[in-house]
Amino acid sequence: METSTVVDPLRISVIGTGYLGATHAVCMAELGFEVIGVDVDVDKIERLGAGEVPFFEPGLEELLRKNLESGRLSFTTSLADAAGMADVHFVCVGTPQHPDSNAADMRYVDAAISGLIAGGLRPDSLVVGKSTVPTGTAARLADRLAADAPGVELAWNPEFLREGFAVDDTLRPDRLVFGVGADSTAEATLRRVYASVIDAGTPVVVVDYPTAELVKVAANSFLATKISFINAMAEVCEATGADVTHLAKAISYDARIGGRFLNAGLGFGGGCLPKDIRAFQARATELGVGKALAFLAEVDAINIRRRTHTVALTTRLLGGTTAGRKVAILGGAFKPNSDDIRDSPALAVADALHRAGAAVAVYDPAAIPNARRLYPHLTYADNAVDAASGAHIVLHLTEWTEFRELDPAALNQVVSTRIIVDGRNTLNPARWRTAGWSYHALGRP
Repeated sequence: METSTVVDPLRISVIGTGYLGATHAVCMAELGFEVIGVDVDVDKIERLGAGEVPFFEPGLEELLRKNLESGRLSFTTSLADAAGMADVHFVCVGTPQHPDSNAADMRYVDAAISGLIAGGLRPDSLVVGKSTVPTGTAARLADRLAADAPGVELAWNPEFLREGFAVDDTLRPDRLVFGVGADSTAEATLRRVYASVIDAGTPVVVVDYPTAELVKVAANSFLATKISFINAMAEVCEATGADVTHLAKAISYDARIGGRFLNAGLGFGGGCLPKDIRAFQARATELGVGKALAFLAEVDAINIRRRTHTVALTTRLLGGTTAGRKVAILGGAFKPNSDDIRDSPALAVADALHRAGAAVAVYDPAAIPNARRLYPHLTYADNAVDAASGAHIVLHLTEWTEFRELDPAALNQVVSTRIIVDGRNTLNPARWRTAGWSYHALGRP
């Protein structure tokens, strides 16, 4: 990927080198800045420093190696090094669901700020939050910086990355949101950081802290609601004999609705949408406006119900029992072009079928190493044909291109029974039926 870069004397640190942080660090170097990435995970830092991305993201490793070779990008475990070196510090640590509630766990954000302060932030530097946080966090952290690191400003610049498209979403985003305090110079600094991106036509929305914090969770809540809506329609279609794919196409022509995220199927997963809508509800309840977001509980419930429905459908197609039956699962990542298995619907179904007595074999082009660590009791295959060998039913649960293009005839001679469940509604029903398969999909007759 060719990117126009202009070397700028501003130096940048990125705190946290997980999915968001590693991508941001690499892309900031690609834009021409001297960048240092920081993480407490020694193995992760060593791998990044050696030019190896610890997760699957198309195009990122190529840019990582390019910018390591240029000398613009480096990695360290020392927050003190970052605090003393950089002019702008991007906080990109995780905010997972709290282990004891639906709220966001803020320990990593707070630890990053504490580490920067202890490391000796320069008075003229800027701390920029990119992590998804509950509203009120930025104001709290700004007060802390004012007390413990006078002269250091805070801004909030939420991320909107799509896994599988993260490099493009960073270098060519559809918008930039800058949350800044009153009488702040942070906007000017952020415009300098993103100058080439802005010059390319990306719109900038400058807002206060609470609005910046709400933008990401509001966007994710809307997308989750749209996905759960069409999956609710799939339930109705199954009860009436209607076809949800035709229904979605028909309503998508209404410009007010559109067709994006109207693909009925197994539902959403990953590290953002599920935990973000739960944390949003939890924070709204704390603020006394929980009723305003009560609908998100049903959005979440509809999404989870698609998994149990898929297990029930599989059981019915197997004659009422899964005990002793072999089930081939095509897909492990929560979405294609990713090895992320966090809250993966595909693996949730695989695990439920295993617990019900089925012999489950899983194949995914990228996610098998991660899946093995979390679900060591499942069996894993090296390819789709091996997964389907001896299978009484095949479940298509992650919409990789490889699976959409799979020739059903390639499986005909290896399966025990030609039954397929299209959990993503992306296979060609006529193609599979012509090859002799009993084809079933969610929300379709």
